[in-house]
Amino acid sequence: MSEPIAPRGLVLAVEDEPELLEMLVFNLEKAGYEVVTATTGQQALQQARSHTPNLILLDVMLPGLSGTEVAGRLRSNPATSAIPIVMLTAKAEEADELVGLTAGADDYITKPYSMKVLTARMEAVLRRGQQTNPAANETAPLRFGLVEIDTELHEARAGGELLKLTLTEFKLLESLAKAKGKVLSRATLMAEALGPGVMVTQRTIDVHITAVRRKLGKRGSIVQTVRGVGYRLVLSLDPSKSG
Repeated sequence: MSEPIAPRGLVLAVEDEPELLEMLVFNLEKAGYEVVTATTGQQALQQARSHTPNLILLDVMLPGLSGTEVAGRLRSNPATSAIPIVMLTAKAEEADELVGLTAGADDYITKPYSMKVLTARMEAVLRRGQQTNPAANETAPLRFGLVEIDTELHEARAGGELLKLTLTEFKLLESLAKAKGKVLSRATLMAEALGPGVMVTQRTIDVHITAVRRKLGKRGSIVQTVRGVGYRLVLSLDPSKSG
């Protein structure tokens, strides 16, 4: 008799189409995940607060509150702000992807999707979270100029001010800080922040960088665009040096 599979984490699956939700639950449980569900935006917010899942699969088109509205509320609530979010949608246009990422999603997958692709993207997002797990990172805070990153506490500060970053934004800023002013290409940032094998457009990285700059506020100019190449952190706060 085979041993039962140890749970790989708790997933909140938010989908208003019963057949798709049933398929998601079946395949996720088969892959070893525990699953709780919601069919509306309000239910999703309640379930996220009640269960604190390791990851949320969030459909964009929901009755009542849309998926992007739900993502925004989750990110604004300290109790749920750090939960990774993978958005699911039938909309394949780049503009729709950018809206989802701007709302705080860590990844964005269009329908129809294969469960193999979905679980691989989920695992990539979860691995990024494990890389900032306190048990796995007993190191001193990383500092570069105004930026200080504590991987044990999963906190980033600029000029002493705590930044409210998504998991992906945190990994991007961490990668740039580790580079100590060297330019990182978009491809390198994709690999370091999103994980190997995750296929996204270069525009996706640009959107995440824009979000990082916005959350840095008046210090956003420390993230400098090197046109045609990528990004780097600079010590100067001269706005003319930001792209």
